[in-house]
Amino acid sequence: MRDIPPFLVLSPRIFNAKSSLVIGLPMTTAEYNADNPFAVAVGQTKGSGKAKAGKTSYVLCHQPKSFDWRKRSAKVHPLKRLTGVPFKEVCERLNQIIQLG
Repeated sequence: MRDIPPFLVLSPRIFNAKSSLVIGLPMTTAEYNADNPFAVAVGQTKGSGKAKAGKTSYVLCHQPKSFDWRKRSAKVHPLKRLTGVPFKEVCERLNQIIQLG
């Protein structure tokens, strides 16, 4: 991968700080996800380069992951958080897969 892909963190900050792990969902701008029933479109990218600017961003609800954010030197995305309807839709789609309740 050329760039560091964005990641929607779902685990609480206190867990992340104590464990050095984050649990969440990867994000992508790959256009084939427009037909993916497990991908949620969450808006357009601002992008630092012309290739990424204006592309639709998707959260991949079927690919939950965890990683050590300290070892990867992860940083908070400039947008900081996903709120409102897109976040609710991501949580609902994930719940369809893992059925927490």
